[in-house]
This record gives sequence, C-alpha cells and structure tokens, in this order.
Amino acid sequence: MHRRQFLTTAAIAATLFVAAPSFAADTAQSVVEAYLAAWNAHDSAKAAGYFADDVTYYDASVGKPVKGKEAAKTGVIDNFLKAVPDAVWTMKGAPVVEGDRVSFEWEFSGTNTGAWADGTAATGKKFSFTGASMFSVKDGKIATQSDYYDALGFYKQLGLM
Repeated sequence: MHRRQFLTTAAIAATLFVAAPSFAADTAQSVVEAYLAAWNAHDSAKAAGYFADDVTYYDASVGKPVKGKEAAKTGVIDNFLKAVPDAVWTMKGAPVVEGDRVSFEWEFSGTNTGAWADGTAATGKKFSFTGASMFSVKDGKIATQSDYYDALGFYKQLGLM
C-alpha cells in the first residue's frame, strides 16, 4: 500500500517537475526572444505564431499600424524576409523587461536581393541599421509590437534616396 502511494506521489512530482519549465518558457522575455529566433531562422510562419490573433504591429516609419496576425505576417515579416533572405536581427544588450512589456535596442542587417512587397526592385545592396522595439505580451502571445528606427538612413543605404 505504501509503495503504491509512493509511486503515485513520485509520478505526480515528476509530472510537475517536467511541466514547470513550460511555465517559465511563457515569460514575456522568452516569448520575444523565441520570436526573434524565428525571424533569424527565416521562418515567417513560426515568427507569426508568436502573435496574438488581434496583434497590433506599429512601424513608426510607416505611421499606420497593421492589425491582425495574418496582416502582420504578410505585410511585415514576409515582406522583409523575401526582400532580405539573409536578414539578421540582433538584440543589442539585455532587454528591459517590466511585467508583460519587453523593450530592446537592435541591429537589423542583410542584403536586399529580393523585391519589396510594394513592387520596389531589389537593389543588391548590403545594409545595417539600428532601432528599438517595444512589445507587450498577453497570455504567452505578442499583443503589440512597435518599431522605431532611422528609415531615412535605411533607404539611403539601399540607394532608394
């Protein structure tokens, strides 16, 4: 009888021990870091999988937010990864985390070898620019992302201005 109780208790404890890391994996910082890793793996579907269905994606250089997971995937992630298949998005330093909000400075670099979604032809030019992003994470999904960067400097590097 005691052996059965021990085995049951041990099985429950083992299940809780194995499940515990999944709780830690859902922190705002870990969600954003996994999202960044998906971008760097050039996996737009996986990156978009970190978005809430009703995500709001704001790019300050555009000025008008993109709303919804599919619109953010096609309008932002797919657009950049098709135009810059060798894209690298690097977090500079440690992120600033406060509750469900994560912010960090970054560098985005690559070579523009593909056309942009708006029909702008590839320039074949390498570029590298810095910026900052702010995220809010709710229920393990990115609810908002706001990106701020020097778009003029980016366009000049591409030879578009």
